[in-house]
Amino acid sequence: MTDETSATCRVIRADSTYDGKQGLTYFNGIAAETVGSKAICMHLLTVPPGGRAKAHLHENHETAIFVLDGEAVTLYGDRLEHHFVTRAGDLVYIPAGVPHLPVNISDKPTSAVIARTDPNEQESVVLRPDLETIAEKRIAELRMAR
Repeated sequence: MTDETSATCRVIRADSTYDGKQGLTYFNGIAAETVGSKAICMHLLTVPPGGRAKAHLHENHETAIFVLDGEAVTLYGDRLEHHFVTRAGDLVYIPAGVPHLPVNISDKPTSAVIARTDPNEQESVVLRPDLETIAEKRIAELRMAR
């Protein structure tokens, strides 16, 4: 039992959205802003065909992703030199501080549940505009390889 009399369970309907610093639109979910969480956030993201995030990292916060449907490529690493492909049912771990960006190079939407150890979803987002030229080149290479 908790000493906090205001602590209670909550249900959030993913029926409203917000635009993240990363350049994508997220469905509102669990966060300090919506339920008062103190150590976690969880949101739903759908990346449209051809859509991608801006290069970014999350300082001091880990990210876990569960891919619901579709297929995407995630670039990652100090110079976005690595990548992996995800499909429905895949689980992804991104350590704190690792630059990354997802890109949907398919012709169908890709949806995922995203959880992070930052209760304030956007506070730990650090954009990396210095990696955007590299990202564009890498994405073009991946599209050509398909």
